Amino acid sequence: MIKGTLRIVFTGEDLARVRVAGRADMMWEMALSLHILQRPGGARALSGWRRQARADLAEAGLLKPVRERLVPLVPLKAYFPDFLTPYESLSGFRQGLDVLADTPSARVRHEVDRLRPYVPVPATLDDLARGNRRSIRDLARLGERYCQVAFGSRRTAMEDALGRERARLTRLLTDQGVDAMLAGLGPSTRWRPPVLEADYATGRYEIHLQGRGLTLIPSYFGRFTPVAMADPSLPPVLVFPIQHEMPDAVPDDALPDLLGATRARVLRCIAATDGCTTSELARRTGASLSSASAHAQVLQRAGLIASTRHANMVIHQLTRLGGDLIHRQQ
Repeated sequence: MIKGTLRIVFTGEDLARVRVAGRADMMWEMALSLHILQRPGGARALSGWRRQARADLAEAGLLKPVRERLVPLVPLKAYFPDFLTPYESLSGFRQGLDVLADTPSARVRHEVDRLRPYVPVPATLDDLARGNRRSIRDLARLGERYCQVAFGSRRTAMEDALGRERARLTRLLTDQGVDAMLAGLGPSTRWRPPVLEADYATGRYEIHLQGRGLTLIPSYFGRFTPVAMADPSLPPVLVFPIQHEMPDAVPDDALPDLLGATRARVLRCIAATDGCTTSELARRTGASLSSASAHAQVLQRAGLIASTRHANMVIHQLTRLGGDLIHRQQ
């Protein structure tokens, strides 16, 4: 049940400093995926991932340490420590892990203490709660291993889905302006200038940006409501859930056998958007720019997509023939 409201108050300067994260923020995905991992019901779109992740973690010998040391830090409550999701992780997973490993002991102690009113902190976190340096570094290593194992089977789908959402927001910003982008964040948010209002887990929480701007971070594992940093003095971010349009269980797919795995991914990426550039295709599929361009040219010659040049960009769109081919595989 949604119990609260988040209000983010903008100035004119803040509107000029809204940005969309340029990549998946793996530290936020780690934290929010732990909610999915421990949720007994709900999140139907990710139930298949939850089953697979538990099996993969068990096989890797990580299920117990994850349950004892990571899950208690990210309870299904109103708070989890900000040090788990450092702002620097926007520059890459490795940077985020390094900052987590170097978190000052005093900050760790303070934020774990802040967790105590919501849930009991288990004895397995006693050393961490005291700010023990080795325990902090061990937590960062455990987070890295968790992401490697738990996200392994879903990494391509994550990148594709988040790439589509980033492209959608960027297109809104370019074509219609920042107001349209803020108004289009999803059903749980409402843009009422100069305030962005969002459903929140509990309570009323207000952030005044005061010229600092706001970074929008789409999340694959975020569910239901957006999330912000608990400490309003930290760099402002809004992490919001994307819409999961594809079913969690994908049926047998003959498309890769027909077109090849990468070309099939390129076709499906184009099908999932109103149109995307060659650069967007490369980013979402993990192909090089030249490879994405070559695959798009083949798909165009086959009549499965249409490619149109706009200035220095080529926009690729699905044709009816391409749509019919994908539909027959579903």
